[in-house]
Amino acid sequence: MTSESEASPPPASKRFARGLLETVAIIVIALLISTALKTWVVRSFYIPSESMMTTLQVDDRVLVNQMAHRFGPADRGDIIVFDDPDHWLSAAETAEYTPNPVLEFIGLAPSDSGNQLIKRVIGVGGDTIKCCDAEGRLLVNGEPIDETYLDEGMAPSEVEFEVTVPEGHYWVMGDNRSNSADSRYHTDTDPYVSEDDVVGTVFLINWPFKHFSWVSTPDEVFADVPDTPAGVTGN
Repeated sequence: MTSESEASPPPASKRFARGLLETVAIIVIALLISTALKTWVVRSFYIPSESMMTTLQVDDRVLVNQMAHRFGPADRGDIIVFDDPDHWLSAAETAEYTPNPVLEFIGLAPSDSGNQLIKRVIGVGGDTIKCCDAEGRLLVNGEPIDETYLDEGMAPSEVEFEVTVPEGHYWVMGDNRSNSADSRYHTDTDPYVSEDDVVGTVFLINWPFKHFSWVSTPDEVFADVPDTPAGVTGN
């Protein structure tokens, strides 16, 4: 009489079927996790233009933290991805985006990135921003800022302006100030980005590998900026 320990192993067909089911289960679980991550936590975006140079180069891939804006507003200096607030992108620019269904499916490219932009937050709700002081620096709430993320010799703005940002909105600018159609160029319509339009905050350049680096908020640039404009007393 044969004991259980000496029983014949299952036939090859049964082992193959079991292995196939396990593989399918792993793939399904991985896809579910990937979908959850790209929906609520992290998304990958590519840089299509020179507007953020040289901080971000054309064709760089960046990771965006989508959870950050769910728990609070962006800070001055953050680089954010946001939905086009009011036809900032022309029809021709939107048409240039060619989606890759494979990359979209696995979460390496968003399906709606053709209608999204990436810029740096210069002012938050309540801030007054002015260009410029006698030294050519931007003023935020009356305090001049030295923008260390701009290339040497780059003028903070060649366009003069003075605005007060509505609550719940941002004033954004590209780091390549001479080649960025940012808030400065939409004052005749709506130059502000609503908090509701923010997708997330950039925290990593992950491709190409030679550009791999963490993206942090330049807190020192805005460290001396008061919470309210000069001459205005907060409640």
